[in-house]
Amino acid sequence: MKILKKIDYNSPIILSFALVSFVALLLGYITGGKSTQVLFCVYRSSAANPLTYIRLFGHVLGHADLSHYINNMMMLLLVGPMLEEKYGSKLLFLMILITAFLTGLFNIMLFPNTALLGASGVVFMMIILSSVTSVKEGTIPLTLIVVVILYLGQQIMAGLFTPDNISQFTHILGGILGGVFGLVIKKNTENP
Repeated sequence: MKILKKIDYNSPIILSFALVSFVALLLGYITGGKSTQVLFCVYRSSAANPLTYIRLFGHVLGHADLSHYINNMMMLLLVGPMLEEKYGSKLLFLMILITAFLTGLFNIMLFPNTALLGASGVVFMMIILSSVTSVKEGTIPLTLIVVVILYLGQQIMAGLFTPDNISQFTHILGGILGGVFGLVIKKNTENP
């Protein structure tokens, strides 16, 4: 029991996100995918339906299967704790909410016949945000350039040439949001 007392819940937003996503995945398995469709997947539906607004945020918690979940959570758990330590839990939570809302909203507007689920928009936001954290005034970190070329460039190419069920647009928008968040926060902390 002493070992349990030594375990630190070191990144509450990231760990809670991973845990709630896992519960959503389990619910999806238990309900044969119904809960995922109703709560954790965003698609065009009536503005009068209150679940429409829940899905605008909840879609980042839903995953198609265990492999989808693990792929997103591995990156989230690698990059997220560092960002939560740097920016704080409240600010990181706000960035996740904004990313969830905007990726969900744009999916509804631009891809009305396509459902969206998964944390990959949030993950791409964090990948680019982590690269922006080392920006110094008047410079562009080479790591940022390489990450943008590798991650976002690959998504653009896949979106253009690979027919699949992956929303490259969500990845790209998440990455753009990560860059914007990083630059805006940096500017506001340098010039209060």
